[in-house]
Amino acid sequence: MSRPGIKLSRRQLLGGAASAAAVAATQGLGGLAQAAARPVRIGFSMAKTGYLGMASPVALQAYELWKAQVNEAGGLEIAGEGRRPVEFVIYDDQSEPVKAAEAYEKLISRDKVDLLLAPYGTPFHIAIGPVVERHRVPLIGNTATTTLLRDLKARYMWFTQSMPDAYARMLAGFLAAQGVKSASLLTLQLPASLETKKFVMPLLKEAGIAVPVNSEYAVSVSDMTGMLGSVKNAKPQAVVALSYPGDSVLYVNAARESGIDVPIQFLFIGPCTPFFFQKFSRPVIEGIVTLGEWAPSQARWPGAKAFFDAYSAKWGEPPDYLDSTICYASCQILQQAVATAGLDREKLRQTISSDTFQTIKGPIRYANAENVSTVPGLLQIQNGGMEIVWPKEIATAEFKPKKGWA
Repeated sequence: MSRPGIKLSRRQLLGGAASAAAVAATQGLGGLAQAAARPVRIGFSMAKTGYLGMASPVALQAYELWKAQVNEAGGLEIAGEGRRPVEFVIYDDQSEPVKAAEAYEKLISRDKVDLLLAPYGTPFHIAIGPVVERHRVPLIGNTATTTLLRDLKARYMWFTQSMPDAYARMLAGFLAAQGVKSASLLTLQLPASLETKKFVMPLLKEAGIAVPVNSEYAVSVSDMTGMLGSVKNAKPQAVVALSYPGDSVLYVNAARESGIDVPIQFLFIGPCTPFFFQKFSRPVIEGIVTLGEWAPSQARWPGAKAFFDAYSAKWGEPPDYLDSTICYASCQILQQAVATAGLDREKLRQTISSDTFQTIKGPIRYANAENVSTVPGLLQIQNGGMEIVWPKEIATAEFKPKKGWA
């Protein structure tokens, strides 16, 4: 509307209308640009507190590194859309699988995130499986190993870590190759440990390896000295502790105190974590063997050393060779799948199920939701770092018998 007392010509009115239209068009394009830059919201739960609270940072930090790198590169490449920044929506599941399931229900139904990443730990993958399958939201698992996942016959979850039966075959094969005839077995009463024990026991028998000590212990264990007294009396050639991070520390303390001088000492989960290296001096833990099939020195895997350097620079400590690497690899797989299929969930499912993805752990391909490319392996602490010592096809160093506790 013109001001009172001022008359505008028809040309002025048309010109004003054209200018207004131009401004509106410009604002509209700006709005579209802003919409295109809307963050891709990726949700997950993490055990920030509870019994897994001291172990899970290696997973969360791998996720955060990946997000930072993607955003620094201009955002996540989405098929048909271009790049958009990544934003995380995170819940603390408090190390309780039921709360993880509740968190993923919220992420999908209430928060309406675009994508999902996995929680930390085997029980948590099991707990969220029905939620993910019911809502048909693709999720690439990582820190989970149980044949129960395979038995789920999942269509929207994929399991990147090797299964307990594969780890058991690898472990028994390693012991047999070293000429071991007796191995004492200590097992934490958690699903991954117990299931690995179930598979490894008949394989040890088949290989002619006696098990003079076969003990299980609760999550609440605070001292392993008594169990290791029995181990010392049995005089085995190897000790296999199917442990988690907390009790791996307990084992080292008790083994030193008890004088367990055995050339092969295997701890299931824990020695890969940075806090394990911070807890003990290098001579103490030198020679310990643990689960893992990744090392930055493996030149056949593009990006392995770059990931190690980037993680160390960002967090001031090296990555967990097992959990950090598999979590980062799962992000790489999701990134490549989204670049191919976009955010359409069914297209994503088809892409993840059929494509081969290049990761810091080498190429990964799934069949029936299981990783059929990665070879399960063993790491050993050598010279203050970690090297793959088994199987030989991916080894970066020869196995060296442990010599005391220093």
